Amino acid sequence: MTPASVDPNSPSPQRVAVVVVGAGPAGLTVGNILRTAGLDCVVLETETREFIEQRPRAGVIEEWCVRGLEKRGLADTLLQRAQRHTECEFRFDGHRHRLRYVDLTGQHHYVYPQPLLVTDLVREYADVRGGDIRFSVRDVRLHDLDTDRPSVSYLCPDTGERQVLLCDFVAGCDGARGVTRAAVPPERVRVARHDYGIGWLALLAEAPPSSDCVVFGIHPRGFAGHMARSPEVTRYYLEVPPGDDPDDWPHERVWAELQQRLATDAPPLTEGRLIEKRVLDMHNYVVEPMVFGRLFLAGDAAHLTAPIAAKGMNLALHDAFVLGDGLVAYLTQGDGTGLTTYSEACLTRVWDYQEFSLWLSEIYHGTSSGDPYRAATTLARLRRVFTSPTAAVAFAEQFLGPRAG
Repeated sequence: MTPASVDPNSPSPQRVAVVVVGAGPAGLTVGNILRTAGLDCVVLETETREFIEQRPRAGVIEEWCVRGLEKRGLADTLLQRAQRHTECEFRFDGHRHRLRYVDLTGQHHYVYPQPLLVTDLVREYADVRGGDIRFSVRDVRLHDLDTDRPSVSYLCPDTGERQVLLCDFVAGCDGARGVTRAAVPPERVRVARHDYGIGWLALLAEAPPSSDCVVFGIHPRGFAGHMARSPEVTRYYLEVPPGDDPDDWPHERVWAELQQRLATDAPPLTEGRLIEKRVLDMHNYVVEPMVFGRLFLAGDAAHLTAPIAAKGMNLALHDAFVLGDGLVAYLTQGDGTGLTTYSEACLTRVWDYQEFSLWLSEIYHGTSSGDPYRAATTLARLRRVFTSPTAAVAFAEQFLGPRAG
């Protein structure tokens, strides 16, 4: 947008180094990194604080990612409360197959629901480090991004007036449907997209976990997943047709299908009240480059990895580490290397995770494809993971992400 789109009757603009649009894991991590360096920034969020601290989202965090948060003083509560997962289980052909990836790689996963991480990051940014975060803002607009004088404006929820923030950089961390991605002219980016042609019914159940690890059910009726979220709540997934209506899945049908797809010699699943039901159409996309002028996209604003491989929050945090460090280096030392290489540095990992998601999707969904050839090759891949130490290590390394430094 041009400067003319800013209301001339707006109050005097405020100047800050960085405006962060979006208070998810990426935006809050960038904000915390900037505050630690003593840099002024403002985080804008369209929702309330209560909403973002309760919104159900991902829960698997890779070890390298936790070490990155720890390095920046952002992991104290996580390390006290998160569950450590050292193995996973595949169920197929009526049998359980355990993979102790900690023995193969020395690495493990943490399970820590995203709402808890967001709560930690908001508290650290706003309450501990004195950061400026503005909730419930409306009609956020970005101006002059392709110049050295960008700005962001929004409607104040209290007064209804348009406020203007002059800045050096904008961090776009507001997700796939946010204003920052939409602000990039279509001719300036390439968007690569892949649709899997399947849906997942995402479920949260008020039921204790039925296994001490993540469980992947590979079944001719469709994939099923079991992921602990807390001692009282479990995340489940069921493969369904894309666009399926969650209302077509009442309590009895959900549990009958889960019990069947995850059935082995293990005890039946512990059932409970379903507190969330939504259908996710599985797709991925990548925006290249992740930079337009003084706007830097991060997290789902720049790329989406379907929850098939549980990589989304980890990629968002990696973007935030690279971007936050790059902004600090430029604004405090005049070193622009990190910003110049930001897109390339992030996309290398993004595409690696995209490829693994594609590979893992075939494992999850091949047996339910209706194609006998795909079903048989899927089972061959699975058997190889559990009979070949080399194949097991290769899978574990991709499943866990880069080795923690």
